[in-house]
Amino acid sequence: MSLLLFPHVAYGQAHGAGYHGDDSPPAAKKLFGENTLASTPTSASQAGPKAGLAQGLTVIIAGFLPILAIVTMFPAIPAIIGHFAPTDPTAPTKVPSMVTAPGLTIALVALFAGLMVDRFGRRKLLLVSTFFYGLIGAAPFFLENLDVIYGSRLLLGLCEAVILTTVNTLIADYWPDEGRRKWLALQGLVGPALSSVMIFFAGTMTAWRWNGIFLLYLLALPIWLAMLRWMFEPRSDATVRQMLGMDEQRSEGFPWAAMLGIAGLTLFSSAIYYVFIVNGATVWQELGVTDPQSIGQITALPTLFILVGAMLFWWLGSRGTGSPTLIAIFLSFLGAGLAVMGLAADWKSMILGMALQQTGAGMAIPTLIAWAQSQLPFAHRGRGMGIWTATFFFGQFSSPLLVSVLRGAVGTMQGAFLVAGIVSAVGAVLLLLVLSRSARKAAA
Repeated sequence: MSLLLFPHVAYGQAHGAGYHGDDSPPAAKKLFGENTLASTPTSASQAGPKAGLAQGLTVIIAGFLPILAIVTMFPAIPAIIGHFAPTDPTAPTKVPSMVTAPGLTIALVALFAGLMVDRFGRRKLLLVSTFFYGLIGAAPFFLENLDVIYGSRLLLGLCEAVILTTVNTLIADYWPDEGRRKWLALQGLVGPALSSVMIFFAGTMTAWRWNGIFLLYLLALPIWLAMLRWMFEPRSDATVRQMLGMDEQRSEGFPWAAMLGIAGLTLFSSAIYYVFIVNGATVWQELGVTDPQSIGQITALPTLFILVGAMLFWWLGSRGTGSPTLIAIFLSFLGAGLAVMGLAADWKSMILGMALQQTGAGMAIPTLIAWAQSQLPFAHRGRGMGIWTATFFFGQFSSPLLVSVLRGAVGTMQGAFLVAGIVSAVGAVLLLLVLSRSARKAAA
């Protein structure tokens, strides 16, 4: 899984009044959200501690923890089912659901996690949630009841919601636009590499013991020590302005109009993003490739294109391409990839489709996170990123349901991929048309 894998995710006096990475015309900015709310260089000034390499690496690794909760579990599913099946006939259904249970909790509580981040501070909540993530994540190693393990996974999702929301908030707090884009792109590059390493260890731990995989969650504890040493509570925009001798900025309310647009587009993008992640193996089966080892060997190369997408996000953003345009680009890649896979007659065409889809996937999460971050002032950044996180995971939850409906309507999974690809491409075209119309109105 490329996720979620994810998730991932300034401006001010020194950089001008607005977000220089956004090339959207004024009318489009009104539609998609004006960026001046996040214009104060929260940590990029001499008014307080400055985030550097230690903070960046710690944030990236912390952001990988929720990915760990999903990626490492899939190799262990057969072993866990095999352990519980003799005593629990529902195990074949319950175990896969148990693996993805944290995602449901994230979708339900991320907004409240964002409110807590704004209320109680970033560093404190990140430390608490990471510490308990390690303990709760490892708990199933000592448990023998599947229902209790299921409950622990739901509780783990609460920790993940806080970690995801806090990490994405801190990226916006610690760095202005250029640094933010750099660390988001690096997060997109490091995530797949860490996923591959963890999958290897997951197989080894599962071969040792059916629930040995859960001990990997104890990796959160050394990460917690790194947070304790390196992470600092960022100063608010108002505090920085006061210390720099700037006029006090008028308090702004929560940017609901901008966030509604972001939430809607994030929900749509997330649903498209997960079409291949969840259902790709079924398409391979329809093409006659059923051996998991063969699928792994064939897909190794095109999977690397997610790194190309992450680099493309950084390269285009550094040249002034705005977030709405970047969204249209990655929707085009996702749509083209899904359509090619839907029309594929052999494994060669499937690889081409995967390469296109993975390029879009590599751009998707950092683009959506950067866009959301750019709309939010410090006081509302936690709540805003909570909304973003909840919306993204609702997209994850809804995507398999929508694909199932499409498959039932057209008869095959490839047909469902083709329809989803067309829908994604249409979404990209509509977004570009809105931007073009707004540009013409602004020039008139």
